Amino acid sequence: MLFAITLLLALAMAAFVSTPLLASDATGMSTLPVDITPQGDLKRRRLVLYENMQDLDFEFQSGKISQNDYEALRQGYLAEAAELMMTAKELQELGEEDAVIEREVAARRAQRRARMIEEYVCPKCGYENPVPVKFCGECGSSIAKKAQRA
Repeated sequence: MLFAITLLLALAMAAFVSTPLLASDATGMSTLPVDITPQGDLKRRRLVLYENMQDLDFEFQSGKISQNDYEALRQGYLAEAAELMMTAKELQELGEEDAVIEREVAARRAQRRARMIEEYVCPKCGYENPVPVKFCGECGSSIAKKAQRA
């Protein structure tokens, strides 16, 4: 009888300990950040740096850190903050250049698409054929020669 109670108690404890370890993450939260873009990473690093500077100031004011250590750590944090700001500025400038390029590409694609639609309209039935075709997909008549040179 004592053996059965001991065995039952051991099994209950094993189940109690192993249940959280074996349970799946029901919340859907992962350990990796959702925003893993360079800008998001810089923002996260900047926020951590600001918190570290606040903690450093608090510890210095409460007397836990000497003046020399405080100055050295503060200068290190300020240098890291300046580096983060320069990197963010560079990424922003690259982003603006990329945006200009993307707008130009989109405008050229729209012009090309408009030109192609005009060139591949069947003169007989008016069907807009996909590019490139020699004959109309609807009625089978020949498409104008100007459309075939694309």
